[in-house]
Amino acid sequence: MIKRETNVEEILKEIREVINQMVPRDAKITEVEFEGPELVIYTKNPEGLMRDGDLIKNLAKILKKRISIRPDPDILLPPETVEGLIKELVPDEAEITNISFDPSVGEVIIEAKKPGLVIGKNGETLRLITQKAHWAPKPVRTPPIRSQTIYSIRQILQTESRDRRKFLRQVGRNIYRKQEHKSRWIRISGLGGFREVGRSALLLQTDESNILIDFGVNIAAINDPEKAFPHFDAPEFRYVLKEGILDAIVITHAHLDHCGMLPYLFRYNLYDGPIYTTPPTRDLMVLLQKDFIEIQQMNGVEPLYRLKDITEVIKHTITLGYGEVRDISPDIRLTLHNAGHILGSSIVHLHIGNGLHNVAVTGDFKFIPTKLFEPAVSKFPRLETLVMESTYGGSNDYQMPRDEAEKRLMNVIKQTISRGGKVLIPAMAVGRAQEIMMVLEEHARRGDIEVPIYLDGMIWEATAIHTAYPEYLSRRLREQIFKEGYNPFLNPIFKPIGNSRERQDLIDSGEPAIIVATSGMLVGGPSVEYFKQLAPDPKNAMILVSYQAEGTLGRKVQRGLREIPVVGEEGRTEVIQVNMEIHTIDGFSGHADRRELMNYVARLKPRPERIITVHGESYKCVDLASSLHRKFNLSTRAPNNLDAIRLR
Repeated sequence: MIKRETNVEEILKEIREVINQMVPRDAKITEVEFEGPELVIYTKNPEGLMRDGDLIKNLAKILKKRISIRPDPDILLPPETVEGLIKELVPDEAEITNISFDPSVGEVIIEAKKPGLVIGKNGETLRLITQKAHWAPKPVRTPPIRSQTIYSIRQILQTESRDRRKFLRQVGRNIYRKQEHKSRWIRISGLGGFREVGRSALLLQTDESNILIDFGVNIAAINDPEKAFPHFDAPEFRYVLKEGILDAIVITHAHLDHCGMLPYLFRYNLYDGPIYTTPPTRDLMVLLQKDFIEIQQMNGVEPLYRLKDITEVIKHTITLGYGEVRDISPDIRLTLHNAGHILGSSIVHLHIGNGLHNVAVTGDFKFIPTKLFEPAVSKFPRLETLVMESTYGGSNDYQMPRDEAEKRLMNVIKQTISRGGKVLIPAMAVGRAQEIMMVLEEHARRGDIEVPIYLDGMIWEATAIHTAYPEYLSRRLREQIFKEGYNPFLNPIFKPIGNSRERQDLIDSGEPAIIVATSGMLVGGPSVEYFKQLAPDPKNAMILVSYQAEGTLGRKVQRGLREIPVVGEEGRTEVIQVNMEIHTIDGFSGHADRRELMNYVARLKPRPERIITVHGESYKCVDLASSLHRKFNLSTRAPNNLDAIRLR
């Protein structure tokens, strides 16, 4: 819990005086309050406030705050009445598919196949909805694939709107509290993911604020809490949690090694503050956290947390789009930038103090264009310290070019299909699966693939979330969907597997097929079941396209083991004879390889004073740090977990 004194009434009083001087009386302002990283002005006449197009812009400039205008809750019409009004005002041709409400921000979300018709010419229809219903309309395009995850999140936010508004006000008062100390020093501590891959967690502290960046779990070491969980025993982290002075958590992306321990904090009442991330990252991390619970239950293990703890994560998450600048504490300003790794993945940029220091944390990133995403952002307003991943930071970690990777992939597929075998491609549900889907779909359209492509695990639901956020996809993919009118995710060659019976029928069939299944490292998920049953047959092949962490079944197979003990459903150990072909094609990775990592630093603007290498095996972090120092004459470090580094 946040226990700091957060009385900001004096600050709000001064703000209200400025607003009353500048805003016309007919706006009928009823309340001015901090809610999360925004200053919210409630009004009974939004039109009176919005009449002057520059008024809010000028207010924001004077007050130096992000301002939102919301209708007073007392004037909001009942949702059922609003639904009727919207259907009257919006032409049938818009094809509205769903209307939902978020009372915490006074928004009505209108999903339509043609959202332009919901907006109307010059925004006329939106203005009419606002005038008559008073809710703020938010038109969105109907996703071509319905995501149950997105709809359940919206339902939670609608149901919990009262608690969420209370929470946002608590957060706002914490952010805009009077600064007790002038920002003089900055330090970071490694709680996980330093000289290792997994359980990423970084604590950044100033003399005023405490920010946690990522809080993951090492799935490969889940049976050993000392290696699987972030370091709760770090003195500085233990103190911050005990005193309830953790201001915020920022999540770079949805993979569990970066967000898998978040619900754990809420289960044990260790944290009750905000989580900042992009909208797709929120949705994907909820999907993956729920799947993590299911996998633990299937393995007969007590889950680390419960579904209601994931609900708390949803309630405490504040989403930001790329490039949006927000205060998250009295002396820290946050901006998220595209990282090119998976949908919604971000490079976290923190502006600390009044120009004191700027830190960027890359999380996982990719610095070449892929079929799904644009390359990671490399230009920042200011940058003194860069914390960057080193997954492929070793001197020999060069991935094959994408076109060569595609050729190898297709060669293996064609050879396997020609002999009547099945191709198993274990892939992470988020990122690699969709990248592989786009490669296979393109070749299917050319006529290179004529067998069905089966998708098993969470892949279809994760793909549905991708289709809900086209603005986060690559420019080429957006053009294909919107300008050319063709959505490659919807190619009928893709066949989702719905249950274990369908899975077994596919395994037992004598027909050749391509199977893309989770998980990518053969740690839980349907890919393990496919592997166990397909491995003995030399007609089959498995293609590893994801990073295989140390200790995983995928890494053992990759190293060439041909007899692998696997625990069966009844707890008995059976030995799997691996006679199928095993191929590793690393050109599809969502991580930057050695060449990209070096090029990224070369193209950084501005060039940082210091680089800290993390998220890689120990020797790779050290190798990359020393190479960057030699080439760019920069101060570099490859710290261990529990190391603390003073940045200023």
